[in-house]
Amino acid sequence: MTTPNLTRRAVVSTAGAALLTSASGLTLPARAQTVAATPTMRGGANNYRPGAPIMERIGNGGFWTTGTVRRAGDGAPLAGRRIQVWAHTTEGHERDARSHGATLTDADGVFRIEMPQIVPAFGQPHAHLAYDAEYDDGGFETVFLRPVMERASDTSLHVEFVLRPV
Repeated sequence: MTTPNLTRRAVVSTAGAALLTSASGLTLPARAQTVAATPTMRGGANNYRPGAPIMERIGNGGFWTTGTVRRAGDGAPLAGRRIQVWAHTTEGHERDARSHGATLTDADGVFRIEMPQIVPAFGQPHAHLAYDAEYDDGGFETVFLRPVMERASDTSLHVEFVLRPV
């Protein structure tokens, strides 16, 4: 039987590698991270209009609202989801029908819709967006969002929806 030839260097390097591996968490099996669902925001449903028409542009445009829609849990993109957008703009108030429109997500779960420049209402430049489950057969919960822009001079807004299956 052969006896292994253990040098001090071999023992120290092996112990160091074992310590480093266990401290880094590499000894645990890989786990998928879950993507949390987007909660509905208070005030997000203000002036919502059920069934707003699907369109490429609201009014004369100039401001872009973009975003993605993904499934909670695995984060997979969701195609064909209907997102409604409305806001107080240079062309109308968020109560006006002409300030509302909807768009559909593409194969990668991306949406974009052009609208007039958003202006402050109640001191804040903000938009309203909705994923309304009543107008979709995808089996997800309704989500209303009310993102506030950093500056009234911003010419775009990006929003992320993560939908919870029902």
